[in-house]
Amino acid sequence: MRKAVALRYDRQVNQAPEVVAAGQGLVAERLLEIAKAHGIPRHEDQELVEALLKVPVGAEIPPGLYELVARVLAFVLRMEEQEGKKQERA
Repeated sequence: MRKAVALRYDRQVNQAPEVVAAGQGLVAERLLEIAKAHGIPRHEDQELVEALLKVPVGAEIPPGLYELVARVLAFVLRMEEQEGKKQERA
């Protein structure tokens, strides 16, 4: 069964990333469709998703997940940076 979690991180508002949506099955599929439609980067890591599914929607991630989520955020930032460079060349 497909699973997905959406995170948001605003340093001015939160001390840590916040779970803003989570689900399994059809809900997960819909989350992924919405992310794709809005150009939101996606990253697959089933172990991390399982851990994040235990965090209530609206809550910040626990300190034990900071390092793993930081790696994902770094990946996303690199993707966005590369996309920006591609658009500059076009």
